[in-house]
Amino acid sequence: MSFQHSVCRWCFEDTPLPQLAEWCQELGIKGIDLLHPHEAATLAPYNLTCPVTAAPEHESGLGCIEKAFNNPAHHATLWKIYEELIPKAAEAGIANIITFSGNREGLTDEAGIENCAAGLAPLLALAEKHNITLIMELLNSKVDHPDYQCDRSDWGIALCDKLGSPRFKLLYDIYHMQVMEGDVIATILKSSSYFGHYHTAGCPGRNELDETQELYYPAIIKAIRETGYLGFLAHEFVPTWSDRKSALADAVKRCS
Repeated sequence: MSFQHSVCRWCFEDTPLPQLAEWCQELGIKGIDLLHPHEAATLAPYNLTCPVTAAPEHESGLGCIEKAFNNPAHHATLWKIYEELIPKAAEAGIANIITFSGNREGLTDEAGIENCAAGLAPLLALAEKHNITLIMELLNSKVDHPDYQCDRSDWGIALCDKLGSPRFKLLYDIYHMQVMEGDVIATILKSSSYFGHYHTAGCPGRNELDETQELYYPAIIKAIRETGYLGFLAHEFVPTWSDRKSALADAVKRCS
């Protein structure tokens, strides 16, 4: 057994969801990432699943990349958001719920870890009850998400150790971590137990996984396989090819 392929919805947002689902069926892709629970229900006729939710939809804007668990002022509202989202995700067959640190806004690394742990810990029992894993995405703060705090694998790993729960892991985004720190293969081999999900994209540019990029995905995939990972590898590149289905097929081939 090995991991399964998925694709991130927002990268193909101009493709109607039913059409994208049909492409997935044809290409051997088993999931579509970053859907809301009510959207995930539409995948059943295609025998697809949603491996990880999109960011929560809430009028406050909390739970998004910039405003999340590293700010204690957000915790009470975030608890309400996730207390509703966790059972809805479980009912929709979604195994992982995305979380974010939020932007630093002057916080030290240590304070950010403490605050995130205090915000996430009260949700872990509910996650356990519903067989859900909360995963925090590692994102770069150099190019795409200025000031984002969970921008290095060692910071995310320290938060995992602080929480000490199998119901909290990291979403290791290969593109983002190449931008921030490199050492992708070494990090995967050393720290795979902390990673509950993977995202792909070429770097630089976050486009196709082809020879124009500095990341060599066959070697990265070999490393992921060596760890025994059995979850999903989701393609999160922004296609530039005119034939977007072919771009997705190419990504699957390079990662198989």
